[in-house]
Amino acid sequence: MAMDIRAINERVRQESLFVEELLAELGKVIVGQRYLLERLLIGLFADGHLLLEGVPGLAKTLAVRTLAATVQAKFTRIQFTPDLLPADLLGTLVFNPRTGEFSPRKGPIFTHLLLADEINRAPAKVQSALLEAMQERQVTIGDTTWPLEAPFLVLATQNPIEQEGTYPLPEAQVDRFMLKLKVTYPNREEERAILDRMSGGEIPAVKPIVTLEKIREVRQLVREIYMDEKIRTYILDLTLASRDPEQAKLPALKPLVAYGASPRATLALAATSKALAFLNRRGYVTPEDVKTIAPDVLRHRILLTYEAEAENMTSEDLVRQILDHVEVP
Repeated sequence: MAMDIRAINERVRQESLFVEELLAELGKVIVGQRYLLERLLIGLFADGHLLLEGVPGLAKTLAVRTLAATVQAKFTRIQFTPDLLPADLLGTLVFNPRTGEFSPRKGPIFTHLLLADEINRAPAKVQSALLEAMQERQVTIGDTTWPLEAPFLVLATQNPIEQEGTYPLPEAQVDRFMLKLKVTYPNREEERAILDRMSGGEIPAVKPIVTLEKIREVRQLVREIYMDEKIRTYILDLTLASRDPEQAKLPALKPLVAYGASPRATLALAATSKALAFLNRRGYVTPEDVKTIAPDVLRHRILLTYEAEAENMTSEDLVRQILDHVEVP
């Protein structure tokens, strides 16, 4: 076993050499936002969709477009609106009068990185159409189903300050997002760098760093990263504490939690912890990896009671308390 861990560790050290070069290339365009860029890579390596929440103008779209350029992936952006139809996303069948048959016209969802801009502006029919693609990695038009080429990632944005004309995302769909990221304002020095860099008018060009084939190989390697039994137990303790705080010796949280994290959260915690270990050029997961990524995995999966909202508690407050109290191996 020790030899296996050493072998995986060495492979990860060799295979992850490109990560810093990739982050440096992204940094030519995106100033700061290290948290956002690293989480985008974690989603890419762990094969999970991301929900990005932040006010307009924080370079969310630019970051995703730049990432696509550096990994040679197809990129599509869809602006979600209340009058959007499923066919606008998936495609439709078009009648050919010459042959008398219907032929498919594939929609913008047939891509690698799909940016769903302001996803909460689309109605329920569009949300359900997107759900199949997110979960099954396939699209059905008429009676034919097409698989989506890997990697396929949905990176959705939503504006937290504007609620008029929006539809709350169904819980089933929110749970499909592996990570929910809170994108914040840059600090003064970063904003000055943005001003100096972008006021020239042209966005700096980036060059491709890796291929999609390399990304597919990395995904396989990430799955092989070693996770000790104690780490697995720790992940279980965290998700179970969100469902039954009393059993985790957190009785004060019990009246605040309506629903805890699903088993999908347990799997997401394991997968993203491995991806974070890969980013840190390690072939094994540490408890710190789990603690670092847990807020992004759990913040959108814990539903609060009215009592919690009355006390101005957020799901992040609960996650923080759970992380502080659950014993670390």
